[in-house]
Amino acid sequence: RMPVTAPRFIALRRLAVIGSASLLTGYGAYEMNLVLNATGFSVLGAVLLALFVLLFQWIALAFTSSVGGFVSLLRRGGLGLGIARDGDLPALSTRTALLMPTYNESPGRVMAGLRAMHDSLAATGRLDAFDIFILSDTTNPDIWVAEEAAFLAFRAETAGTGGGAGGRVYYRRRPVNTERKAGNIAEWVRRFGGAYPQMVTLDADSLMDGGTLVRITAAMERHPQVGLIQTLPEIVNGTTLFARMQQFAGRVYGPLIAHGIAWWHGSEGNYWGHNAVIRTRAFAEQAGLPHLPGRKPFGGHILSHDFVEAALMRRGGWAIHMVPGLAGSYEESPPSLTDIAIRDRRWCQGNLQHAKVLRTRGLHWVSRLHMMMGIGSYVTSPMWLVFLLVGILIALQTRFQKPEYFGDTKSLYPNWPQVDPEQAKYVFIGTMAILLAPKLMAYVALLFDRPARQGCGGALRAGLSVLVETVIGGLVAPIAMLIQTSGVLSILMGQDSGWNAQRRDDGGVPLGDIARAYWRYMLFGLILGGCAWSVSIPLFLWMTPVLLGLAFAIPLAAVTGDRA
Repeated sequence: RMPVTAPRFIALRRLAVIGSASLLTGYGAYEMNLVLNATGFSVLGAVLLALFVLLFQWIALAFTSSVGGFVSLLRRGGLGLGIARDGDLPALSTRTALLMPTYNESPGRVMAGLRAMHDSLAATGRLDAFDIFILSDTTNPDIWVAEEAAFLAFRAETAGTGGGAGGRVYYRRRPVNTERKAGNIAEWVRRFGGAYPQMVTLDADSLMDGGTLVRITAAMERHPQVGLIQTLPEIVNGTTLFARMQQFAGRVYGPLIAHGIAWWHGSEGNYWGHNAVIRTRAFAEQAGLPHLPGRKPFGGHILSHDFVEAALMRRGGWAIHMVPGLAGSYEESPPSLTDIAIRDRRWCQGNLQHAKVLRTRGLHWVSRLHMMMGIGSYVTSPMWLVFLLVGILIALQTRFQKPEYFGDTKSLYPNWPQVDPEQAKYVFIGTMAILLAPKLMAYVALLFDRPARQGCGGALRAGLSVLVETVIGGLVAPIAMLIQTSGVLSILMGQDSGWNAQRRDDGGVPLGDIARAYWRYMLFGLILGGCAWSVSIPLFLWMTPVLLGLAFAIPLAAVTGDRA
């Protein structure tokens, strides 16, 4: 049943986004079929066309969703549930728990973030409505001792602020890290959740403005049928080139993407695991995670628990909303391509596990779509690689295989097998236009947002930043494609990702370690370039963006991950 908080005309919005993407894909498939205008059936051609359709559908859906986000941004949407961007803060009538799970993190960093949120809440005058819980899964004894000392100091500092979280700061360390972060939160819910109608989940690098916390908590109080409200975290504190690129992309492109999915997801939104307020009752009664059958990496407890928890709460009748139009939610980004690859490996395994969850009875179709898109965000990397290799194989086949002009049947005219280069150019231009259009729309939307535009250095410098980010991102993309492909293959071969603490500082990676990690991508690029050169110089030039990124994988990883 549709929740009462669902936006008006949500069915038409979904039809517009998904229907338009399907029509674009159909047209793209028709044009690609003209490119492969051979007179006979070709296995490689059929494989190439099938891969093109699947991959084009992916970027077409991203494009049509971004169009919805563009409209929402220009209309200053992205809120709902009676949430206001500014004005007087609403009163609160219930207690809310701020949950900070931590695993071998720097205690100083964790407490500094909590102190900032504590002080921001104090400034709102609503501090007495919040309690702070530090939920430790730390296994390193040195960090554990420092963690407890930092907690006691933080509690002593805040005890004199009077009421609220002043003095109501709690610490609990689990001796056994059952089910990782998801188990950490679940244990708190079982032991303490009955005392708190709402809980706000955080990450070790999370920050939330006090006013934002008050507004989303008040919205939860006003709407008893809502189970979760997710904010849009902005990336901050980037000090390497890679982190600054992530920060810029998240600040400029992120709102467009988030407004788009919020525009057509409506009350069937998603959960990103942190910086969200959750109704404790909804979570307790619906979000118990199953243990998946089979061995790791596909079996066992679910790593990417957030998508599944949102889907289960929605299945139970609770509305799940995203409010990207509300500022004041922050997180940090890994400082290098190497660090994000380590995190991505864990996310990849968790998302692929969702294939076993898709069959769960009673899930809303949009919740299933969330999980399929999560799976697709990793599966598309090997698909792009195969698409690239099949295209080169077709070119090699055309170059070295003698064509059959007359075949087995008698004919007055020869069969001219061909790939139409002019048509291929148009398909390429159209595909790139759909791929890059969201960046252009995000830049145009930025021009209408004066604070954001000024924060990016003004219209001209923001435009130059988009250009630089696009170029460097394009060079890094084929490396990321191979990294994700190797991650998918390792998971299919049964390798578990484990659970390691994430590096959050900007310490550089030694060049020797980078060379050992990236030489295979560099070698692959050189081999690929040699194959393209053997076919024709135009093909080699056509593939230059991909080849350059791979051939310079080592220096790219080193330079982008360096603070200087």
